Amino acid sequence: MYKILMTYDSQEGLEELLNNPEFKVEVCNKPTPEKFKEVIKDYDGLIIRSEVKVTPEIIEAADKLKFIGRAGTGVDNVDKQAATQKGIVVANIPGGNTISAAEHTIGLMLSLARNIPEAYKSLKSKKWDRKNFMGSEMQGKTLGLIGLGRIGTEVAKRMLAFGMKVVAYDPFANKEIAASYGIEVKTLDEVYANADYISIHSPLNDTTRGMINAESIGKMKKGVCIINCARGPIINEKDLSDAIKAGQVKGAALDVFAKEPPLDWTIIETDNVVVTPHLAASTEEAQIKIAEEMSGVVIDFFTKGLIRNAVNVPTVDWETYKKMMPYIELSEKISSFQGQIIEGGISEIEISYCGNIAAFNTNSLTVAYLKGILGQILDLKVNFVNASSVAKERGIKVKEALVHDCKDYAGLIVAKVKTDKGEYSISGTLLDKSQRIVNINGLNVDVVPEGNKIFINNTDKPGVIGSLGTIIGSASVNIAGMNVGRKQQGKDAITVVEVDGEVTNDVVAKISKIEGVNIVKYVVL
Repeated sequence: MYKILMTYDSQEGLEELLNNPEFKVEVCNKPTPEKFKEVIKDYDGLIIRSEVKVTPEIIEAADKLKFIGRAGTGVDNVDKQAATQKGIVVANIPGGNTISAAEHTIGLMLSLARNIPEAYKSLKSKKWDRKNFMGSEMQGKTLGLIGLGRIGTEVAKRMLAFGMKVVAYDPFANKEIAASYGIEVKTLDEVYANADYISIHSPLNDTTRGMINAESIGKMKKGVCIINCARGPIINEKDLSDAIKAGQVKGAALDVFAKEPPLDWTIIETDNVVVTPHLAASTEEAQIKIAEEMSGVVIDFFTKGLIRNAVNVPTVDWETYKKMMPYIELSEKISSFQGQIIEGGISEIEISYCGNIAAFNTNSLTVAYLKGILGQILDLKVNFVNASSVAKERGIKVKEALVHDCKDYAGLIVAKVKTDKGEYSISGTLLDKSQRIVNINGLNVDVVPEGNKIFINNTDKPGVIGSLGTIIGSASVNIAGMNVGRKQQGKDAITVVEVDGEVTNDVVAKISKIEGVNIVKYVVL
């Protein structure tokens, strides 16, 4: 019999696990670290939420533990490295909150359109005031989505049924799949100019942080309504408040904020702003779905040896995984680099495994590659288990090729990506156990895939490197190394600059204006 410890007392949705005679489930609700270390010794499996932390000390004390299940998406409260080193699988339940978040977005949108919160407060104060709460219909309006991942797509499906036109901006969206739902993929400026409602569903990164600001709001249709159930820092709250007061923005509905709980209440106190305290994923149904799926994951792991939703190890036996680990890391690193320099929605990926790498079961390598590239472009957590299904959901064709002869290297991974903007390639190898990117888009380079880098596609001409160095130096950023790849003098070239510090969007913009520079990307590995 397998003993499973739960650190929370809600067991709704876990009936399949609780009623399985091969398992004994016990609860120790929110144990202190000392108590946790004491009780964990006797358990084969652990199911947690966000209330407790599974530290290296807890893992060290867990003599029998083989599986940690996080009943939710985030696993920041689990030391994955310590778990991996001890051979403990860490799994989560991604996507369990998708419908809840989509429905909350729509609820906020409707509340804003029909003045429901203000009308509610007025009537509760015993006022019968109809004329001041005139609303507007959704039918015939245009909904603009910024981000077209799972949640954005679910919002679109439902609002299309309301009779809305849906346009979306997502630099990595598959236009054919979007069109099959009735969604038009547009440029960001086109979404700004045409949308009556803008709903944000993007991940938070250097590109999206503060993207809704005075400048971008100025490009929007006057009277636009803005909804955000994604990440608070995507919006500059002061700029949004000012735009509402000036009449450029009709209103906003926000579930997330720059700081939570808020430190600055300005946007919350602004008229025509509907707010909720980060409730988008908080529904009974979502928690039950997560519990039901967790039951199946635990049962499959212990009774069938089937690893699902793992975030720290691919689905191979531990001994094989240890041998493959350098190549798995290489595959993920080069794809993470590639994911930050490509443009357009991905339609096809072809990965060739050359030389000694072709002798492995390459499924784990492909999954690692998909995890790296999709993790850079999607608004969801991509792990070793869901990477393949996420690619399939996005309509991305994935092909593998084994090439046993490899002329210049003992082993080489070559990945070619097709998007609606062009074709891109990258090659990586191990040289004396050191990871190397040796070719980008047909040009030979020698780049270590780690740290902060500036990737530039430029015309090979005098003055480019000098201007580049001047701009970076003026920003007080130290250049640690530089690698240039070219085939012919005066033709296309690739320049990869390794820098010691962070590079701002302003620096990237200045570099893009250098004569001869075609593409600039800031890459963080």
